[in-house]
Amino acid sequence: MTPSIVEQTLQTVLRGGRLGEKEALELIHLPPEEAPDLLAAAHRVRLAFKGNTVSLCAIVNAKSGRCGEDCAFCAQSSHYRTQAAVYPLLPAQEIVARAREAAAQGARAFGIVTSGSRIRREDEWGGILQAVRTIAGEGLLEPHASLGMITEEQARELKAAGLTTYHHNLETAPSFFPHICTTHRLEEDLATVRAAKKAGLTVCCGGILGLGETPAQRVELALTLRELEVDSVPLNFLDPIPGTPLENRPLLAPWEALKAIAVFRLLLPDKDIRLCGGKEKTLRQLLPLGLLAGANGLMTGNYLTTTGREPALDRELVADLGLTLVS
Repeated sequence: MTPSIVEQTLQTVLRGGRLGEKEALELIHLPPEEAPDLLAAAHRVRLAFKGNTVSLCAIVNAKSGRCGEDCAFCAQSSHYRTQAAVYPLLPAQEIVARAREAAAQGARAFGIVTSGSRIRREDEWGGILQAVRTIAGEGLLEPHASLGMITEEQARELKAAGLTTYHHNLETAPSFFPHICTTHRLEEDLATVRAAKKAGLTVCCGGILGLGETPAQRVELALTLRELEVDSVPLNFLDPIPGTPLENRPLLAPWEALKAIAVFRLLLPDKDIRLCGGKEKTLRQLLPLGLLAGANGLMTGNYLTTTGREPALDRELVADLGLTLVS
């Protein structure tokens, strides 16, 4: 009997081979009745390359609203009328306090996230560096940051302050990006990722699924991330925000989301794959399967402008699946 595409893929990846685009497209279009086999294969690959551990990360919305970009999903864009909070950069001591809270709830990494395409004011940049130095000095967790577009020089400043990872999402596949954002080019995002890598930072870079992209474009995003050689891939799922152009966009079906997670794992076997914003709403009762579909990380607590899950529930979820929380 000829092995199925899932079995062939599993053996190829476990032997150190690369999943090709043709095979990835076939896998992401599997019917629901064949999806459990795909998830099982992705879980085996995850165990082989990443073990049975799960790490938690948390973020703080350190500067909210008034963003000049027109990303169609974003509550913080000044182009749309939403109920998102608007406030300037939090004081360094407040950011540090939030990091301590995250560490106490089991997070291993803490991201400082700011709205806007980049940090332009010297006092804001100085405050962020101060917060990073303090968090790094206390050693409770890894300081991460998502500050928009940065230069290699800025990346080196962040690394010198103690930052371990820079986060900068591509949001979606290159072919779909112009439908989501028109105020900057994807090439600017790619340049930021390359600058962070060149400065020696670990790079966390992923996107949002369910924006209206096709399954093939989800594969395209994964292949783009593979080409960039990013270290960690956060997978978010659209949570439609009233007032944005995507407010009436239906949620991605849970099985479609799970197939995408599995294909990302098979295309990126040695990378960290984290389930982040919107995972609860999209996966609903199938949320635990996200960790059995290849993911090895969870963003815990609240997100930028929406609420998430209590960290205690995420810790319980990991334990109930027989996985080990990284402490």
